[in-house]
Amino acid sequence: MIGERPPVTANLILPILIKPVLKKIEAQSQEAALDIKIALLRAESAFPGLILEMITQLTKHIDPNLDMIKCLLTLQGSVTDSEENSSIELNRRASTLKKILSRIPNEISDRKVFLETIKEVASAIKKLLDSLTDIISKTESQSRRQKLEDRKRDFIKCSKRFSNKLKEFFKEGEAQSVFISAAQLINQTYAIQLTVKL
Repeated sequence: MIGERPPVTANLILPILIKPVLKKIEAQSQEAALDIKIALLRAESAFPGLILEMITQLTKHIDPNLDMIKCLLTLQGSVTDSEENSSIELNRRASTLKKILSRIPNEISDRKVFLETIKEVASAIKKLLDSLTDIISKTESQSRRQKLEDRKRDFIKCSKRFSNKLKEFFKEGEAQSVFISAAQLINQTYAIQLTVKL
């Protein structure tokens, strides 16, 4: 991978930064948007981390101290998920969770507000897991069910890591690990949505 940034950062560049831009281009020309998307995906496939490196180099000239994880978390709040197939409820709940997580960088310094945000995150995680469990119970294909169970297990592990990072934050005051963990949780949420969609 180009550079030495956390893989979760590279995974979030496409849904948080690139897809919204492609949607705007698509409004002008679907063909141009498709060409750009194909070119970016080919480049990223050939050189993993390339898109992140491009974005990092471009933003470095604007602000050399830019925290990409913090920016991605904040930007997540403005991303709208498309609601497709039978998982509309799951997508709605996933979108809610990602929007709550996107508020963390702005609310982490206000203890009272941040504690309320943590409660909202916990509730949103539970609701998302309930939706996923419901989808799994209605899935007939054994291989598809197994993939969904794997995603659920990964999401639960990631949720527990996020909880542990919050505990560490309240003991040590280190916010960056909370940002990274929140970004990982967003990444796992996208992975669930993608698995359900496919």
